[in-house]
Amino acid sequence: MFGKHKILLADDHSVVRRGVALILKESLSDIEIHHAADFPGVISKLKTTEIDLLVLDINLPGGNTVLMVERVKAIQPSLKVLIFSAFDEEQFALRYIHAGADGYLNKLSAEEKITEAAITILEGEKYISEKVKNKIFENTLNNTPHNPLETLSDREMEVAALLANGDGNLEIANKLNIQMSTVSTYKHRIFEKLNVNNLVSLVEKYKLYSE
Repeated sequence: MFGKHKILLADDHSVVRRGVALILKESLSDIEIHHAADFPGVISKLKTTEIDLLVLDINLPGGNTVLMVERVKAIQPSLKVLIFSAFDEEQFALRYIHAGADGYLNKLSAEEKITEAAITILEGEKYISEKVKNKIFENTLNNTPHNPLETLSDREMEVAALLANGDGNLEIANKLNIQMSTVSTYKHRIFEKLNVNNLVSLVEKYKLYSE
């Protein structure tokens, strides 16, 4: 369909890589599949081989950060990147798209969506789900910043950073010289503004958007 395209599948689970490779080979003729099990492997491959499309898992050993997109494109500026992850689209897709990814696909998507995403991106277009498109439209309509941390006050950012660092309410109160009840108030506001309901989600979102 496109002539010879080189696709690099980056995932630490070999069964995932093999499965995606089979799906793509069934629909795309004359493609060359390469594999990487960690981010150093991705970097190594990109330094020696011209790749058209990188299918990249977020939770990749040695990477696991939104900065992966910037790093791979610094090596090959014309490289197309499809994020392929089990992480929630609404929370992660926009951040990676803004970081320069060309598409985002959830691993729970139907097989035909994998081929559709690859074709769309190789043809020079972006690929995102309808849910994410609606989120972008909603954010634009409401003038919502794409980085939710921008909605936090300076003090809320301080508290959020300490919470993400693993500090408890008492430790935060002592470090900032405020009452524990005040910490609880800030924590409630932070959860509300970032649309999270537990510390694990808070830490994930803080790390994702603070990079």
